[in-house]
Amino acid sequence: MMSSLPSSDGGPVNSEYNAKYGVKYSANSPTRDRKNQSLMAEECTSRVINLWFSHGISGEFLSFYSDDAVGLNQQVNQIVGQREHALFRPVNFPAYQQVIDRIVLTRQAEQLEWPFWWNGSQVNTQVTLNPIVLPNDQVQSIFVQGQGQFQALLAVPSGLNVVDRYHLLLAPISWNIRRTLDLKTIWQQTVDGLGTTLVIDRCSIYSLDEPAGKVTIEAEFCSENQETWKGRDERLEDQPTLRAAITRLRPSPLLDEPHPIPELEEDDDRCVMTDIVEIDGIAHTRMVVATGYQDEVNALIVLWRLGGGNLGWNDSELGFLEELADQVGTAIAHAELFNKSEELNKILVRKQEALENAINKAEETSRLKTEFLANMSHELRTPLNGMIGFLKLILDGMADDPEEQQEFLEESMKSAEHLLELINEILDLAKIEAGKAQIDLIPLDFREVLDQLLRSQRNSAERKNLTFEVQMPQTRDAVILYTNYQRLYQVLLNLVSNAIKFTHEGGLTITTEFVRRKITIQNHECPGMMMVRVADTGIGVSLEKQDRLFRSFSQIDGSTTRRYGGTGLGLAISQALVSAMGGEVHFYSMGEGLGSTVTFTIPLFQEPIV
Repeated sequence: MMSSLPSSDGGPVNSEYNAKYGVKYSANSPTRDRKNQSLMAEECTSRVINLWFSHGISGEFLSFYSDDAVGLNQQVNQIVGQREHALFRPVNFPAYQQVIDRIVLTRQAEQLEWPFWWNGSQVNTQVTLNPIVLPNDQVQSIFVQGQGQFQALLAVPSGLNVVDRYHLLLAPISWNIRRTLDLKTIWQQTVDGLGTTLVIDRCSIYSLDEPAGKVTIEAEFCSENQETWKGRDERLEDQPTLRAAITRLRPSPLLDEPHPIPELEEDDDRCVMTDIVEIDGIAHTRMVVATGYQDEVNALIVLWRLGGGNLGWNDSELGFLEELADQVGTAIAHAELFNKSEELNKILVRKQEALENAINKAEETSRLKTEFLANMSHELRTPLNGMIGFLKLILDGMADDPEEQQEFLEESMKSAEHLLELINEILDLAKIEAGKAQIDLIPLDFREVLDQLLRSQRNSAERKNLTFEVQMPQTRDAVILYTNYQRLYQVLLNLVSNAIKFTHEGGLTITTEFVRRKITIQNHECPGMMMVRVADTGIGVSLEKQDRLFRSFSQIDGSTTRRYGGTGLGLAISQALVSAMGGEVHFYSMGEGLGSTVTFTIPLFQEPIV
């Protein structure tokens, strides 16, 4: 807004200073002298530009690119496909065509200095013309590399007037902004388009977080040797001009007192605000406009020039920025709407995937339970039929003598114990999954559990001619664990009985080692863990089936269960029990026929002396 520039008598209308930057606000409209000074500054601005383009053998431009957009890249559609009427073209085109004809004939590159027309001005350009020769030895085109001292398109006083030039450049800049739905690209295209079109030192675009009362620099164009401000946040309460630009687009509660804004002229309906900002002792003139869509502000564009009032903003620049802001606001709104729709689509896809996974998991669980019940019906019937069979023989008087009757009773008892074992495993798993398995931990000598295990399982191993070894670390005192005797014994029994069941040759070994990792469980801090390793030389498990071992109601396959018996719940129950006692269970096997190793950890009550 022009009312924020210095007044004619030099006195400020508003004496508020920005605490962070030292912003000083004053009020008056820019004068005609300021416009002339701004245009003079534009005219003096030029850059050395590298060029790459190609010609057909008739001189038409086939391609064009420059390494700095002083207006050249934006006008490529008025260059490519043209000859003597191109916006950028060689002076004395007939003579230039003779050079092309000579290169086509000699097939030799030439280096020369040639003046080119650029929007009404001549630019002396150093160019090297190289023939592009086809395999049939015919010249297809001419590739040109050059360099020249170019002025920005809007800085050229001849030819089109300033207003027409702005309108000429507005279309390609808007097209670059509107052709994408990527928000970051829109931000960068905006600042790059303004930075390469206007004679400015910096162009920033801010995103707006109105609830938080702040703006953030999302993209930036800087002249050389300028420090980047990208990513910097500003508090709106410290920026009256930014708030004024917002309220020019639509009323905002951010603009209520006690934070004053620059006074506005009643007859000025522009959305563009201007002020003078002092940063590190250097005055900057600043031009600000809010962008939006349907009265919703979505960004702020801020242009900067070094220097005070003698390099202000002319009416053409103010109008150009205001018109471009409409295009930017619409593009940002479309990009945000697209991003929201993409995010909603991703959420829907994730929910659909989660639903499908849940359905698949439910179907898999149902299938596994059905398979489990089918196997268990066989496992439960086997000992039950044994009990019934032997008892029926006794009741029918089929026992010939008391010894045979005693034998029938013993076999019936074994079947009953086996049936009880199966039922207990199923009930244990049900309790654990329901969270009703209470496990109280106490100090326990590990040797007591191992001795009980050896007494109960050594005979089973010997009957299959298997070795059974237990290796304990050498300690000067007893290994005291913080655990539960019954549950620890149950875990070891599950693992050892599985190892014996699935091993036909060789044997099994139990080894232990200490792990220095503190853990607190049931309000007791344990100094470390003991790792127990149960290894066998049995049938092993294929790599692709190992992930099923710890699943409830899941067995490697039904044939294994039917062949070896049991519920197939040993590892699942062991994992749940060890986890409840503060440890972890892991299974390792290199494949079928290569044996298996199960490790689990149990907290130490005290650190043993090794």
